[in-house]
Amino acid sequence: MGSRKLPDSAHTSRPWRIHELTRDFELEDVWALPTPGDRDDFHLLVGGFAAGDPAHSGSILVRTLFAVRWKLGELLGWDSADAGIGSRVPTLRDRLPADLREAGPGPQVDGLPFEPLYLIEDEWAAEIANGTMHGVLHLGWVPDGAGAYRGQMAVLVKRNGVLGAAYMAAIRPFRHLLVYPRMLQDIERRWHAL
Repeated sequence: MGSRKLPDSAHTSRPWRIHELTRDFELEDVWALPTPGDRDDFHLLVGGFAAGDPAHSGSILVRTLFAVRWKLGELLGWDSADAGIGSRVPTLRDRLPADLREAGPGPQVDGLPFEPLYLIEDEWAAEIANGTMHGVLHLGWVPDGAGAYRGQMAVLVKRNGVLGAAYMAAIRPFRHLLVYPRMLQDIERRWHAL
């Protein structure tokens, strides 16, 4: 099946609950995930994704790029406590309606500073904030048109001023050409190992 970049409408046309929380965010990317499954397999995708620490990626390139990013963030202060959720930006958990709050956040993400927001039958969302942006990772479980389901990943971002806009523009080619394809290969490998 393989992963592939999807048009924005693959995310925006669906009745995802994340839309209620991210009206002031921009949709950065939408990807089909190589995770074919049954209607009730979404929890497997979320668990596998949350356990996918990029420091243990099968790709030396992904491991290296993340190590460089964390080092730059440390040196430039992008990842300091006062640049994150609850300091520079309020958490999106404050925007959750009662039913999503009661649903629970889902699993913690290994190796990445994401904070889970909610987990329901076909959606999981987690947020991250640093000196450059406030971002949301959204996983959904969608029918594939052939009677099965597959995962879909969306990244939504609110840039932090000129620095955030420049940073997101600078990393776009790395994300699309290097990081996402290899991360999605890791997801596919973990999925088939289940």
